[in-house]
Amino acid sequence: MFGKLFGRGGEGPAATPHALPVPRRQKNGTYALRALGDTRVLALVEAADAGDWAGVKTALAPFDLGSDHRVLGELADLDGVQDWIGRAVEEDKEHRATALLISGARHIGWGWEARTSARAVDVTQEQWRIFHERLHIAEEQLLEAAELRPEWITPWRRLLTSGRGMSLGPAVNETRLDAALRRDPLDLETHVEWVSQLQPRWGGEPGQALAFARDALARTPQGHRLGCVIAMAHIEEWVESDRGDCLETPEIQAELRDAADHSILHPAYPYRPGWQHDFNMFAMALSLAGERHTVRRVFQRLDGAYTRWPWSYFAEPEKQFARHHRRA
Repeated sequence: MFGKLFGRGGEGPAATPHALPVPRRQKNGTYALRALGDTRVLALVEAADAGDWAGVKTALAPFDLGSDHRVLGELADLDGVQDWIGRAVEEDKEHRATALLISGARHIGWGWEARTSARAVDVTQEQWRIFHERLHIAEEQLLEAAELRPEWITPWRRLLTSGRGMSLGPAVNETRLDAALRRDPLDLETHVEWVSQLQPRWGGEPGQALAFARDALARTPQGHRLGCVIAMAHIEEWVESDRGDCLETPEIQAELRDAADHSILHPAYPYRPGWQHDFNMFAMALSLAGERHTVRRVFQRLDGAYTRWPWSYFAEPEKQFARHHRRA
C-alpha cells in the first residue's frame, strides 16, 4: 500500500520537494512541461534568462552538467544565452569548462535555428553561412571543454550533433561516438543521437538504426532509460517512411510494449527531473504503432505532461499529443 501511495513499486514518481506545481491545464487536460518539472532547474533557467552567471553557477550545484544532458538541454534551448555566455568563457578561468560547454551547446541550437527545419534544397546560402559559422564556434568550444574535463560525456554527445550538421563524415563521428560510449556505454542521449545519424537522410542504410537500437536494448539492465532507444528508432523509421501506418504491425507493437516494460514501466526506473521526456518518447511511438494497452499506462503516468520533442516531428506537435492523450 505504501509503495503505491509514494510512487514506488512501478506505480509512478515519488513525491519530491523539488517538484514544480502542475500549471493550469488546457481544456484537453494537458500542459507543457517547464524546466523539467523541477524548482531547482527553474532557478537555473531564470538565472540564465537574466544573464546572471553567478546565479547560474549557484543553481548548477545540485547537478553534474558533464553528464546530465537534460539540464544542459534547458540552457542550450534558451534564447539569449548566446548574448552573455561568451563573457563567462573569457573572464571566469575557474569555470571556463562549464561556460564552454554551455556556449557550445547553445551555439548548436542557435545554428539550427538559423538553418530552420526546411529541406536542404530550401535553405538559403545566407542561412547555410550562419549555420556553419555557429557550428564551427560550437565545435571549437566543445572540444576545448572535453579537453579540460576529460571525464565529461555531454561535450561528445553534442559534438555528434555538430559533426552531423557540418557533414564531417563517418570517421569523425564514429570516433566521437566511441569517446562518448567509453565514458558511459549505456548513455541514452548518445544512442538516440546515433539512431538519427544512421538514418538514410544522413547517409545511413535502411535498418541500420533499428539494429543498433536492438543491440543496445539487449545490453540494457531492467529499469534503465536506455530502453527508450527502441521507441526513438521506430519513430525515426516512421519519419523516413512514405507510409503513415508503417508502425502498425503486431510485431512492432509487441516490441514497443516489451521495451516499455523493460525500461520506463519497470519498478527500477529512476524518476529524475525531466523523466516525462522518456515517457513522451514511448507515448508517441506506441501511438504511431496503434498500440492500445501499454500506451494507456504511459499516458496515465504522464498525467497530461507534454514535451515538445519528439512530437515536433509533427507540424502541430502539441495538438498531436493532446489527440493521442485523449484517445488513450
